[in-house]
Amino acid sequence: MQHILELFNQHGPLLVFLQVLVEQLGAPIPAVPTLMVAGALSMDGSLSASTVLMLAVLGSSIANFAWYLAGRRYGLRILGLMCRITISPDACVRRTENTFARWGVASLLVARFVPGLSALSSPLAGATGIGAARFLFFDALGTLLWAGTAIGAGMLLHRQVDAFLNALASIGSVAILVVAALLALYIAWRWIERQRLLRFVRTHRIAVDELYDMVSNGRAPIIVDVRSATSRQADPRRIPGALEVELGEVKNVLAAIPHDHEVVFYCACPNEASAAHAARQLRELGFKRVRPLLGGLDAWMLHAEGRAAVTPPAVAPAEQVLTQE
Repeated sequence: MQHILELFNQHGPLLVFLQVLVEQLGAPIPAVPTLMVAGALSMDGSLSASTVLMLAVLGSSIANFAWYLAGRRYGLRILGLMCRITISPDACVRRTENTFARWGVASLLVARFVPGLSALSSPLAGATGIGAARFLFFDALGTLLWAGTAIGAGMLLHRQVDAFLNALASIGSVAILVVAALLALYIAWRWIERQRLLRFVRTHRIAVDELYDMVSNGRAPIIVDVRSATSRQADPRRIPGALEVELGEVKNVLAAIPHDHEVVFYCACPNEASAAHAARQLRELGFKRVRPLLGGLDAWMLHAEGRAAVTPPAVAPAEQVLTQE
């Protein structure tokens, strides 16, 4: 542990740059503790707080601009890759889209403080067409606030941080094992949450070809599009006859439908996350025939390319049922 502290004293700014860069690229290694240590060490002259802050902004900007460019090139599909890399719950895509729909580019000012939003805000900014200059400005300003807050906290609490570091140094390699174990537990918990969602999707989902045949033969279930407004704006494609419902309004809008109706939810998010969450909401109300669409909207569109287009019904099935009720 003492060797690590000596390394930090000698190469602290470089370590901060590398850790912030790696964290913003998607590694589950939080940079805030490192920034706080750097702030504490700056109080005795070991490090320059301004240099650390500058390098933190530089590292963050490089990583985030790379994800921004990926979002510009690949659109919302890049968010699925981000969720897999960051081990974030897939629902974080939905929360990030909702935040951007409300606050736009200004959400980058607080993105670094919010788990999930921090990882996904950069590619989403690119996917939604925010200009590069505006993105870089707001992203850098947001990183200044985030890194400056962490460094400032380390400076204010430098005595406590020093005492903590000395305590870690006194127990040597045991401290490293404890930190590694805590990090492993955190990653394991996030992985378990992901697997629970995937099990639900695998158990209850409906395949695209089955749904396509039902619609083509006039036996369409109630089809509900639970994409966010931002996602629908970025991709106006939809399944014919689908009812558009915000995820938070699923229970309110569909609660009056008889529980024996079959309902299919679809989205355009990784692992059909929003569709799975919507299906869970209706199952809590007693619905039995509720399923997320395997592969979501992209799978539907790919399947439809090789078959005759389905003519949308004059009245969407869900709207018809709601009107009758």
